[in-house]
Amino acid sequence: MIKHIVMWKFKPGTEKEMMTFVEKLRGLYGVIPQIRQQEVGVDCAGGGTYSAVLVSAFDSMEDLETYKTDPRHVAVSQLCQSIRLDRVAVDYEI
Repeated sequence: MIKHIVMWKFKPGTEKEMMTFVEKLRGLYGVIPQIRQQEVGVDCAGGGTYSAVLVSAFDSMEDLETYKTDPRHVAVSQLCQSIRLDRVAVDYEI
């Protein structure tokens, strides 16, 4: 199994767009069949280095790649790209 973790920092003044992105990202679970597990969270303490996080699981790297290129994911990712300042990610096998 592959864990895929991504964190984002968003531009000031894009809170509404960030929440739209988070909801659209959550909406991919159960729609894209390769996603085995998914958690999406927003920093609740305030002042954190990053604003939101995705923790997801896939059966294989191939499934992760299929997810990344799925048009539904690409559309959500494009919204994120337009409002983010930074993104960090790690993929590891468990």
